[in-house]
Amino acid sequence: MSPSKSSAIDPYKLLRIIPNADGTITRLPEITSFSPTPSDTLPILTKDITINQLNNTWARLYMPQQTLNSSHRTKLPLIVWFHGGGFVLFSAATSFSQYYCANIAIELNVIVVSVEYHLAPEHRLPLAYDDAVEALQWIKTSPDDWFREFADYGKCFLMGSSAGANIAYRAALRLAEKGDDLEPIKIKGLILHQPFFGGIKRTESELRLVNDRVLPLCVNDLMWELALPIGADRDHEYCNPTAEESSIAKMRKFGWQIFVDWGDKDPLMDRQIEFIKMLKEKGLEVVSYLVKGGCHGVEFLDPSKCEDLYVNYKGFMSSPSNFHSHL
Repeated sequence: MSPSKSSAIDPYKLLRIIPNADGTITRLPEITSFSPTPSDTLPILTKDITINQLNNTWARLYMPQQTLNSSHRTKLPLIVWFHGGGFVLFSAATSFSQYYCANIAIELNVIVVSVEYHLAPEHRLPLAYDDAVEALQWIKTSPDDWFREFADYGKCFLMGSSAGANIAYRAALRLAEKGDDLEPIKIKGLILHQPFFGGIKRTESELRLVNDRVLPLCVNDLMWELALPIGADRDHEYCNPTAEESSIAKMRKFGWQIFVDWGDKDPLMDRQIEFIKMLKEKGLEVVSYLVKGGCHGVEFLDPSKCEDLYVNYKGFMSSPSNFHSHL
């Protein structure tokens, strides 16, 4: 995989990782992680549940505290969430991921299942996709009382940010390809926040924002180099969604609605626009939303811009057919 022509930026230093001789990386501590305890400032309940003890996968659940306190226990929609980090960083326990999931649960009045998946390069793709599908299979059979008593299985959405949005999309493709039966879970749609895609040919936005402070091109390249199967290039279907068509066509029969949001300060905006147009050309129902002035990772760097996003997410989940795309 050819290196980017960005600048003298050291992508390893920016990501706070050190490459090891055996192909693994050492992740330097920087982001504080917390145990699943209720926040002093947010009316949220959280807990961790093991998905597969042998694979060391688990999920962190979030439920608005008012759900327990309400005398009328209306079941809540279920969001299965996958965190970002270029497939190589962060966790369901990372502090900013926790706060975002808690806010999503409160603002949208939903139950959020934040899935802990395997990271590259120790576990290259497609293992994260395997973890995602396994998590969905686990949810449908889990005896946990939060699912059984409070979750509306008929209103399930797959959601993720950046690499997590890529995972949500690829998991949906797998389900469509195999025709997996998730009963009683019914997936109503996908909510893809700034999905992480790529390709060999550079786009205008990647070159224009080559030294972006969040996702410079050299970091983009390194993440894909660490995440893709050995020997694969950036036109591999895991990276470039236009490289695979058969499974996309099969998604139509499920009637899933797809919400894709993107920012005009994101180096990946051209990729995301291309992705949206491709889905529409394949006959899928897609809603696109532009976050003006939104950089990659806007929910963490400028949370104020997410207020409108929450409103649009909630409206989309309630009545996707009433929404109009920005493209």
